[in-house]
Amino acid sequence: MAFRLICFLFPLLLTQLCSTTVQSYQIISLGLSLTALDDNTSWPSPSGEFAFGFQKIENGCFLLAIWFDKIPEKTIVWSANRNNPVKRGSNVMLTEDGRLVLNDQNGKSIWRADTAGRRPAFAAMLDNGNFVLANYDSDNLWDSFSQPTDTILPAQTLIQGSKLIARYSTKNYSTGRFVFTLKSDGNLELCTTAFPFDYDDSCYWSSKTGGSGFRVIFNQSGEIYLEAKNKTMLTNLSPIVPSTQDFYHKAILEYDGVFRHYVYPKHPSLRDAGWPMKWSPVSFLPLNICLQLTENEGGGACGFNSYCSLGDNHRPNCKCPPGYTFLDSDDVMKGCKQEFVSQNCEEASQAADLFHLEAKENTDWPFSDYGHFKTVSEDWCRNACLNDCFCAVAIFRNGECWKKRIPLSNGRCFSGCVLLWLWENKEDSVRNNGARNKSAKFHLQ
Repeated sequence: MAFRLICFLFPLLLTQLCSTTVQSYQIISLGLSLTALDDNTSWPSPSGEFAFGFQKIENGCFLLAIWFDKIPEKTIVWSANRNNPVKRGSNVMLTEDGRLVLNDQNGKSIWRADTAGRRPAFAAMLDNGNFVLANYDSDNLWDSFSQPTDTILPAQTLIQGSKLIARYSTKNYSTGRFVFTLKSDGNLELCTTAFPFDYDDSCYWSSKTGGSGFRVIFNQSGEIYLEAKNKTMLTNLSPIVPSTQDFYHKAILEYDGVFRHYVYPKHPSLRDAGWPMKWSPVSFLPLNICLQLTENEGGGACGFNSYCSLGDNHRPNCKCPPGYTFLDSDDVMKGCKQEFVSQNCEEASQAADLFHLEAKENTDWPFSDYGHFKTVSEDWCRNACLNDCFCAVAIFRNGECWKKRIPLSNGRCFSGCVLLWLWENKEDSVRNNGARNKSAKFHLQ
């Protein structure tokens, strides 16, 4: 590898590399390559804070990625092949004609940087986390900041049409179920995707800046905000943050649909000030995804037949009601399935005596209604559901009753109380043609 003083040789990078001092810079020359091995060989930035190369992930495959290299977690902030991890022996090469190409272990091309037909003269891993391809004519031909995955860093900007797509889960880096996007009309939105496709489906947060939003700025002081074309700040997404001199910063749309701004101390001495040596969130968007994510079509924050309560770091805590279990215990956001045989419609009126009442607070499933009744009593609502073979849940509130069907959607906890009917007499259940474990819920205030 050759080393140069980039501020003297390549003016295109002055705004990114030079402030008041000249920075030494490592040039990645044409013809160099990296191979996916267990030693995490990489092309580092001058300070060593970031690295570009192959990182091994949970399934034993590799991502071509950029990561924080001075912290034990080696946190990934960008990847080229999130939907197509490669095996050991794959390689990335900056070819003699300037193409940055990822090939698998068999030599098949998996990914390449699109420079629109222009020929780069070198590559470089910058100290701000941006990997660039550039030529000697002061043209930045391609950079990772312009092709974000799920994370942005200080000095990075999102323009109209840009988007972050959450990973599928904590260990699965492939594209997931949520998107953070600055629309072409200037509106900044958080939306679900029509998974497995990555286009927007239901939006659950909006800046309401249609016609004025121009770009999202993550400045070098650590602030994140939406700016108008005249540079007016429209929406401040992360107003109070620690210094970027003392903390690493990242903002990520996580697998649970929450956009979080995290900081990580650069110095162990900051423990004395109460900062743990790990990523700590300093802002969240939205504040309560359990309540704000409500889909006309779709299961909500935790999937069908589940309910969502807000946990630590504003993270949704997905649960199944009694009588239900997760479809996949390793992916609880898929929702829940019932463990019982549905009520026999021919004998629905005989089922009421086979249930007992159990208190379950703060739960509702909006948009699963198929019946709504006014000026009724709690007893009427209870009996109406118990004697209806289609009724899975009944919500009673202020003299109104809502019958709800399977699959239940948009489940969440909030103020109030839910009463849960469960099967009790197993001997009677056998005698009654296997009509077991039907549940009915009532919401009280």
